Amino acid sequence: MTLPLATIVSSIGWTLLHFLWEGLLLGCATAIALACMRRANPEHRYTVACAGLLMCFAWPALGLYARLSGGNLGLIDAQFADAMLVAGDGGARGVQNYLQNKLVWIVGFWACCALALAARMALGLLWVSHASRQQRSDPHWQAHLSGLAQQFGVTRTVRLRIVDNLDSPVTAGWWRPVVLVPASLFSSMPPDLLEALLAHEMAHIKRLDYLVNLGQNVVEILLFFHPAVWWISGQIRLEREHIADAIAARELGEPRRLALALSELERFQFSTHHLAQAANGGNLMSRIKRLTRPDTQASNWKAAIPVLVLGFAAAVTAVTSVAAPSAEHATAGVVKPLINFASCDKPVYPPEALKAGHVGKVALEFLISAEGKVVSAEVLQSSGHSNLDNAARDGIMKCTFKAGTRNGVAEEMSAKVQYVWTQK
Repeated sequence: MTLPLATIVSSIGWTLLHFLWEGLLLGCATAIALACMRRANPEHRYTVACAGLLMCFAWPALGLYARLSGGNLGLIDAQFADAMLVAGDGGARGVQNYLQNKLVWIVGFWACCALALAARMALGLLWVSHASRQQRSDPHWQAHLSGLAQQFGVTRTVRLRIVDNLDSPVTAGWWRPVVLVPASLFSSMPPDLLEALLAHEMAHIKRLDYLVNLGQNVVEILLFFHPAVWWISGQIRLEREHIADAIAARELGEPRRLALALSELERFQFSTHHLAQAANGGNLMSRIKRLTRPDTQASNWKAAIPVLVLGFAAAVTAVTSVAAPSAEHATAGVVKPLINFASCDKPVYPPEALKAGHVGKVALEFLISAEGKVVSAEVLQSSGHSNLDNAARDGIMKCTFKAGTRNGVAEEMSAKVQYVWTQK
């Protein structure tokens, strides 16, 4: 039976609108479960995060099926909407009527954005496919990679390709996997550290992470409008990297070598953009710390199961009750400022320094106010060139970060950063 277009649009529209609260429930429940499992094995945290993202896809999918088929699978949605109408009476019904009239525009906007994201994903896949076929290889490192594949128990042929315009190694494909490696790494990174990075990529191939990542991308495209989806997906990627690190370190037998490789990769990624910023933060830093100082305290991951169930119930009754425990937890002790350099522009390389070929490292200590603004900066280690020192100091003064707190009250705190000025 062919359904009228108006029915299809209405069903999709209400499914998208209902996912606003459905996604909030799932995001809160996943966050609580992961908070209880913060010392658990990365594999268990990864499983919970994947389950949360799968629910983000399955719940609206079942709701859409129920609306299109006229079944009762969308009973929770209907009860929630009825409760709103009873509580708000005429006002809520007016909102419902207003949204009903705007569903065509809502669905149209969603479809345009989803198509744009899908096109971007398709272009990325095409680029990977082209790079896999056209880029050059290296017989010596191909032999190294094949040896790693045998060591990891990967029976499929794994190809290695050298790519010029890439910042870090990338793994693509699952049936005929390929590892794309930046050409600069072969000349700038010691062979034993590069082998450690290849071992990390081999761990991804062994676990078929590429397929899971494709599924993640599909969910992100369909539900791009909900922050909970992006947050859960980010947690999946973070735990996936931790798992791959652990597998690679175990196979290599040298966790510190992989940690050094990640540290060198971080330096390389910044230096390829003429300026490197290194601070105590970021995913690479947390992975390095996990490898060099593994946490010996492990919690029982099964304890998160009742918390996951309670999270759903708490979010249904009152979303604010979910945030209360975490707010109380945050008020205990001192929380250092959150240093995220993605929120500010890079310092400008002084033209006279570029012309003279000046390079070097500048270490700064800066003070962050309770409002998150940098109010002062002091040079701890000079680059040997005053123009580079001044440019680094001027750059950090323009940044704004999340202020540190003491017992929940924002206050001035200091932080340190190192700028690496380099020219290619």
